[in-house]
Amino acid sequence: MIDYAKIPSPCYVIDEERFRKNLTVIKHVSSESGAEIILAFKGFAMWGVFPILKEFISGAAASSPYEARLCFEEIGAPAHTYSPVYTEEDFEQILRYSSHITFNSIPQYRKFSGILRRHPQEISAGIRINPEFSEISQGLYNPCSPGSRLGVTAEDLKRDFPEGIQGLHFHVLFESDSFSLERVLKVVREKFGSFFPAIKWINMGGGHLITGKSYDPDHLAGLIRDFKKETGLHVILEPGSAFAWETGELVATVEDIVENQGIRTAITDISFTAHMPDCLEMPYKPKILGATDTVPGKPTYRIGGNSCLSGDVMGDWSFDRELRPGDRIVFLDMIHYTMVKTTTFNGVRHPSIGMWTLDGKFRLIREFGYLDYRNRLS
Repeated sequence: MIDYAKIPSPCYVIDEERFRKNLTVIKHVSSESGAEIILAFKGFAMWGVFPILKEFISGAAASSPYEARLCFEEIGAPAHTYSPVYTEEDFEQILRYSSHITFNSIPQYRKFSGILRRHPQEISAGIRINPEFSEISQGLYNPCSPGSRLGVTAEDLKRDFPEGIQGLHFHVLFESDSFSLERVLKVVREKFGSFFPAIKWINMGGGHLITGKSYDPDHLAGLIRDFKKETGLHVILEPGSAFAWETGELVATVEDIVENQGIRTAITDISFTAHMPDCLEMPYKPKILGATDTVPGKPTYRIGGNSCLSGDVMGDWSFDRELRPGDRIVFLDMIHYTMVKTTTFNGVRHPSIGMWTLDGKFRLIREFGYLDYRNRLS
């Protein structure tokens, strides 16, 4: 149990015990199913804890040259790389750090296929497919929305299946359960099953919330075992959120309380727009330790950020007692996605990054200062 009084403010803190618990579940599914489960950096890229991560998995999914290099240097393995588009400059770096490269379109594959063939190390090429089926309700995250730029439809692939393609990749889930995947696989089999004899692997993307409380990991393992037995394909999963789901918090401090037209706002030492952008983008209201949604008769505050953006507020919460400057505000489940999207907007101090270790101590992994802000620009 983290002692938040011992955590500097502001700070993202990951709990090693909870992190290892998630990794144990993921490794169990991999072992039971025969699937290769790798980390998606877009959801979690806290490389300071990769020594722990490498005890459980051995690879990662990248979407850019920098992510591929991070995988190669910090995990010690070439990346499974996919990007909606590759430039000639980026592709040279991606070749250096990747074992698998998935292309978003057939023209992109044809543009770079000659370079792939001439590369001294064999790199497995794949195509992203669009099953035109997804249960994601949030349009911002639905890659099968009408007019989507992501992936090739079955009709397009039937007209032109390129020589040299060894795998298919789909990503149509978002914090989903294994029963959603089961329904997706039914569609993928119907639309793309005719290509299975021509390929070696299938990447089922991310969005598998394997470590969620209501998730059935044994159903997932059985589903993948059956799929592998039926098709003979190597199966790859690349969840992002599942690795760090509910493993840590963002610790902040109330610095001032202002009141306007009956609304009391507790201004903290973090910025929602800079340090919790995923909450605004999604959007969703995070949970706060010891607080609830507004309750009549209880002390209620709007929680505000410290940037000059007028809308740098997250919402209203009720507390058991009146807030005072100096009180800690602990935002729950802030280690995946939110961390990788942070900015230095307004030059506000970026939260530190640390870990609460198994022996009940806080270890500071990274502090940020003026040079981190200055060096983002020129």
